[in-house]
Amino acid sequence: MSVKKIINDPGSFVDEFVEGILLAHPDLVRTPGDDLRVLVRADAPQRGKVGIVTGGGSGHLPLFKGYVGKGLCSGVAIGNVFSSPSSEQILAATRAVDGGAGVLYLYGNYGGDVFNFDLAVDLAELDDIPTRTVLGRDDVASQPKERKHDRRGVAGILFAYKAAGAAAERGDSLEEVAAIAEDIVEHTATMGIGLAPTIMPTTGKPSFELPDGEMEIGIGIHGEPGIRRVPLETADEIAEHLVQALVGDLGLPSGARVAVLVNGLGATPLEELYVLYRKTHQLLTARGIQIAKNYIGEYATSLEMAGASISLLELNDERLALLDAPATSPFFQEH
Repeated sequence: MSVKKIINDPGSFVDEFVEGILLAHPDLVRTPGDDLRVLVRADAPQRGKVGIVTGGGSGHLPLFKGYVGKGLCSGVAIGNVFSSPSSEQILAATRAVDGGAGVLYLYGNYGGDVFNFDLAVDLAELDDIPTRTVLGRDDVASQPKERKHDRRGVAGILFAYKAAGAAAERGDSLEEVAAIAEDIVEHTATMGIGLAPTIMPTTGKPSFELPDGEMEIGIGIHGEPGIRRVPLETADEIAEHLVQALVGDLGLPSGARVAVLVNGLGATPLEELYVLYRKTHQLLTARGIQIAKNYIGEYATSLEMAGASISLLELNDERLALLDAPATSPFFQEH
């Protein structure tokens, strides 16, 4: 059976959806030049404030390009589907958001992105723009705890965007904003499950194969293998597996406070995400863990992959205040 998509020329897919974002939200985002692969806040640069640049492959909306706005990221460099942006695009975003206080690079821990952002660090230095780098690395399934610095970055980077963006908005220094982002990353854990693959726009083929009646625990947002494949479980069983892994990884004691993100990967109905949240709430409450903030919806997708992830951020007063700070982007609002 052929897969149907609402696209024109597959080679124009990325530029056309970015153009759509620009046309829909001219009050929030703009491109600083002719390259549609670079978006910045409409009011960038913010003089005297730290800029925050993120970036990564397309196919994950609202991840990366959807979190450019007040109280979040200042700019984004956009790659092709599941591919890194170029160092030149990252540099263009850096120049466009530099307000004289330096720029934080905040993005997911993937080889191509790391390579090109590291090149951009050197290029920005030639422009006398100081930078710091913090990598999202919240996917507990991708590496054991003793190698957590090698983990993939997935949906939990939302918490880092939110906290770092709030810190930059209030005027913190580059070192302070970077330290806050790193603190959030260190206290965030995510795990997901996949039920059906993504179909690549350029080929029309699935990104991985998953037999009927099976699910993958710990799958990555590009279809990377997880921990194991098992027969399809109930929503409650899925929540139990994920919550147990996340609580154990973070070492959350009774009395801890958390933010919870139940994230759809692109083709999972919102109703099913609330079923997952229901059990997640019950499991955490039974452990004496208080949910101080929750996010339920699509925050980091993989085109039309079926599945979901759960992220936990251990909270203290400072982290919660940063999450509560106002923020506005095309795909996110915190009043």
